[in-house]
Amino acid sequence: MNSRAEHWPFALRPLTPKLGAEISGIDLAHDLDAALFSSLYQAFLRYQVLVFPPLDLPPASQVAFARRFGEVQIHVMNQYHADGFPELYRLSNLDERGRPSGNHPDKGTLAWHTDGSWQRVTGQATIIYGEVMPASGGETHFCDMYGAYERLDASWKARIAGLRAVHSLDFSRNRRHGEDPLTEAQRLAKPPVDHPIVRTHPESRRRCLYLGDHAEYIQGMPYDEGRALIEELNALAVHADLAYEHRWKTRELIVWDNRCVLHRATAYDAAAQGRVIRRCTVLGEVPV
Repeated sequence: MNSRAEHWPFALRPLTPKLGAEISGIDLAHDLDAALFSSLYQAFLRYQVLVFPPLDLPPASQVAFARRFGEVQIHVMNQYHADGFPELYRLSNLDERGRPSGNHPDKGTLAWHTDGSWQRVTGQATIIYGEVMPASGGETHFCDMYGAYERLDASWKARIAGLRAVHSLDFSRNRRHGEDPLTEAQRLAKPPVDHPIVRTHPESRRRCLYLGDHAEYIQGMPYDEGRALIEELNALAVHADLAYEHRWKTRELIVWDNRCVLHRATAYDAAAQGRVIRRCTVLGEVPV
């Protein structure tokens, strides 16, 4: 993959043969002109995951950058809202004195998932800034769902064609991981929704798997049978040669396409090391 031949108006280095690129030479803290953002967006569509080197990015600048992609989600779990911006969502294991508390802020992030699949209009881009990062662990892994679908044999593709999974925030955040971050009002505000297991990306027009940890069961299928199918497909979707494993540096920014990428965080010692990220998720469309 010869990025120089493509004449990007910034430095671009592919991170793996399948997905991911490091972008440098852009000041994200200041407004990007239309032509530069258009090129950046084309890189986003092509490489699916974009990594930017450490930079000082104030909360307001992160929100402004996210708004260039589209409408930014106001997450129903408002206890995580940050810095006076409802669009920002902070996950932190630090206590009020800035020391590691020993409590992981969201264990659901340790499972492969795609942001916002638990609502009708799902996530397009996620934009995460690493405020504090542990010396070990706390990585973010990504996997290409275009490739995951293409790897399925004809019998699998025929088996899942037309199937719809029901995605539920209550399942993935309250019931599945034995925690209870959602209030009753929040749970009622975001009822389960169904999406196709195989979706067509609205811009690339490529087909990809669309499941992850928010998917609870399959419409029209006995619950346990549907759970087993989801678990099997989620396992089949992850291939080492379709993945990028990112070891964070403090103050890096990562942008990825939720429509065709699964991601997860890895564990770290929450009692000894701090990890603080702030996130914007841009709304996309209803999957088809």
